[in-house]
Formats: sequence, C-alpha cells, structure tokens
Amino acid sequence: MLTSFSEILKSATWSDHEAAEGESYLTELMGGRLTTTEYGEMVAQHYFAYVALDGVSRTLAGHPVAGRFVFPELYRERALERDLAAIYGPDWRDRIAPSKATRTLVARIHQVADWPGGYIAHHYTRYMGDLSGGQFIRMELQKIYGYQKGGGVDFYVFDEVGSLPRFKNEYRARLDALSLDEREQQRIIREVKLAYQLNTEVLTELLHVVKTAA
Repeated sequence: MLTSFSEILKSATWSDHEAAEGESYLTELMGGRLTTTEYGEMVAQHYFAYVALDGVSRTLAGHPVAGRFVFPELYRERALERDLAAIYGPDWRDRIAPSKATRTLVARIHQVADWPGGYIAHHYTRYMGDLSGGQFIRMELQKIYGYQKGGGVDFYVFDEVGSLPRFKNEYRARLDALSLDEREQQRIIREVKLAYQLNTEVLTELLHVVKTAA
C-alpha cells in the first residue's frame, strides 16, 4: 500500500509520464533523425517555459510552502542560453519564438503561481524528469550531435546539484513533508497530469512543424 505522497503522486501520474516520454518527437530526436535546427526548436521552447518557471520560483523564494521547492541550483535559463547560442549562433534571440502550445504552458504556470500546490506540480513535472530520464537524453544527444558541456546540451547538466540520487531523495522527502489533506493531494495530482499533457502538446506541435517542413 502506498503511504507517502511522493509514492502516491508517482503512481497516479506514471501513465502520463510514460506518454510524455513516448512522444513521437522524442522518438525522432533520439533516433538521430532530426537536424540540429529541429533539435534547437525543442531547446527554444524549453527556454520560454523555464524563463516562466524559474521566474515564478524567484518570486516564491520566501513562501513558507512553495519556497521549500525553490532551488536556485536548478535554474535552467542560463544553461539554455548557452545551448541556444551553440545551436543558432549569437543572434539566437532573433531566431526563436514560443509556439502556441508553449504559450499555453507558460500561461498555466503563471496562472497557478499563487497556489503553492500548482507551482509544486509544474516544478515536479519538469525538474524530476530532467534529473531522471533527461540524463539519458543528454548522453544520446552528445552522441548524435557531438555537443559537450559548454553549450548544446547544458540544459541537462546539473553540476551545481551534486549527487542527483541524493537530491531526488531530498525532493521526495519534501513532498512527503507537505501537510496535505486528501482533497489537496488529488488537486495536485490533477495539476501534474495537466502539466504532463501541456508539455506533451509542446512536443506534438514541434513534430507537426518538422513533418510539415519535410
């Protein structure tokens, strides 16, 4: 029987997690079938999403509940800027724009910013994925595109965190320490499911763009 909230959350959203990981854009990317620019489109959409998520994190740093899930060592904006510069060159800002799906995701991140559970749901969805499956993605991208630390795949490099297993265990412990009744637990679970859906829609839209351009 699952007793801790982190276990309940993982179990309740596992199918959503698997659906996101199995999205066709990622299949094409990991199969080495996308150009550098097509890979860059995903990096660009991540950039807009993390500018929003990390921006909300900064505003919540002093919050008694949400502040427990604010980790400056996780912020991705600077890493993504290095990646975009490596992929597109110094004029990268002029070459990227948020997609419709990304704008929807960003809007939702801002919409729930005044609800600690909503912030935690989107933070958990993105960062726990980046710290887990994202590490395998990084290794594959290094093989496919030849990028190393310093630009290209820095989004997936979390040197400032230290031990990833230790950090993830601490993250789960903080989830378990939340004082949540059943109603709030279910509300957070629904938001995590929505976060997975919105992030998956970003990738689905990217694949559509790729296939349309082909």
